[in-house]
Amino acid sequence: MLRTIVTHLILIAGVLFLVTPLWVAFASSTHAPETLLRDGLQFWFGDRFLETYSAVLFETGGVTKTSTAARMLINSLVLGLGFAVGKIAISMLAAYAIVYFRFPLALPMFWVIFLTLLLPLEVRIVPSYEVVAKMGLLNTYTGLIVPLIASATGTFFFRQFFKSVPDELLEAARIDGAGPFRFFIDILVPLSKTMIAAIFIIMFVVGWNQYLWPLIMTTDDQLYTIVIGIKQAFQVVYEGGQIPQFQEAFALAVLATLPPVLVVLFFQRWFVRGLLESEK
Repeated sequence: MLRTIVTHLILIAGVLFLVTPLWVAFASSTHAPETLLRDGLQFWFGDRFLETYSAVLFETGGVTKTSTAARMLINSLVLGLGFAVGKIAISMLAAYAIVYFRFPLALPMFWVIFLTLLLPLEVRIVPSYEVVAKMGLLNTYTGLIVPLIASATGTFFFRQFFKSVPDELLEAARIDGAGPFRFFIDILVPLSKTMIAAIFIIMFVVGWNQYLWPLIMTTDDQLYTIVIGIKQAFQVVYEGGQIPQFQEAFALAVLATLPPVLVVLFFQRWFVRGLLESEK
């Protein structure tokens, strides 16, 4: 009994530790800038909710002075979805080739792919930028997404999952006359739904939170992501002689957390199942 109580207290403390900053940002975003400047951060709601969030979402001259939060959310959504879908597609095809085609260099090639984890984006960002610039893909969604979609992590997880699929399924597919493509689409993809959901959540959140690559790739303010917008918002807050618009910066930060949270909540059950299946 005591152990259960202590465990729950630790969990509650952890939740409060994580949620309190977000709660304070949300509550503070509903107050007037004069209130925040005079009294500091607020722990309860004010009367400026609609006014603040309407200004941030739809006014072009909002906190960043260049783009609306609605536009930046769309850009981040495109980046997150393209990042996740592209990584899943490339990872599944690579893992499928390594596990089922069984060519002589399959295992060495897999470890070469896996070793790319030692080369984060910061290490290869200059040559990646040069290649994208020469292809004329700066300030495009293609340039934002395509250079990032190769994934050693996704390839590893799908390889482990495919190795757990019984060989009898492959033999049955061959007897039915199914070729490699049909076996992949009709059998492996449906079996991988939970794994796809788990990888999708991870990759979507990673793509949504990208900052350095979009910052370098985009000079057009209409392609700014929400993470870049948050950085610019707080820069604008501390510049000039006007009253700092802290409430708008906080509102932008709150809006940036909503899509990843909704994705995690929607795919939560599949996410857990996918992680458990990857350990079999």
